[in-house]
Amino acid sequence: MLSAMAATGLALSLLVAPEAPSTADVVPPGKITVDVVTVNGSGCPAGTAAVAVSDDNTSFTVTYSDYTAQAGSGSTPTQFRKNCQLNLRVHYPQGFTFGIAKADYRGFAHLPRGARGMQRASYYFAGQSATVTSTHNIAVPTSDNWQFTDSTDVAEIVFAPCGAVRHLNVNTEVRAFTNTANQPSFVSMDSTDGSVNTRYQFAWKRC
Repeated sequence: MLSAMAATGLALSLLVAPEAPSTADVVPPGKITVDVVTVNGSGCPAGTAAVAVSDDNTSFTVTYSDYTAQAGSGSTPTQFRKNCQLNLRVHYPQGFTFGIAKADYRGFAHLPRGARGMQRASYYFAGQSATVTSTHNIAVPTSDNWQFTDSTDVAEIVFAPCGAVRHLNVNTEVRAFTNTANQPSFVSMDSTDGSVNTRYQFAWKRC
């Protein structure tokens, strides 16, 4: 199902100086755009996820405003897991390709003693079998912000094939589990001011 963003053809573009350093080689000069082709999932209803490219072409950020899994008293059985699947097309100059070198995930969790919470993410290029996946358990008890960072060695970064247009799929999820007392518990990748971001750092190389 296409989101409202995809329907309006969201494209965020920024100009940068040429030959800036990056993780793998150099950042391509000129204009880099990220189009949100589709966005689906219980954690990102239409209009609640947005993508922006950094002003130096080294990263992009996904911002969520309605992404919370909850369990315990007052919750329904299906609310313990929320997920979001983004299908992105990155436009960049010929002669370059990219992968994801690092990803930062942030949110807030309220998990009383005996409860559990987790965050999981994966990203891959359409048509390729290589998938980068990570799972993080949130320490309990807590009622605070959380943050996880996934880094990939340059030699292990999965790059898009040179000369081919391959969409980048970014899948995330959060889960919350209550304790034996059925106390309210939740894990979010959002906040009251909608300012919680997930940041992905590009790795560029020449083809």
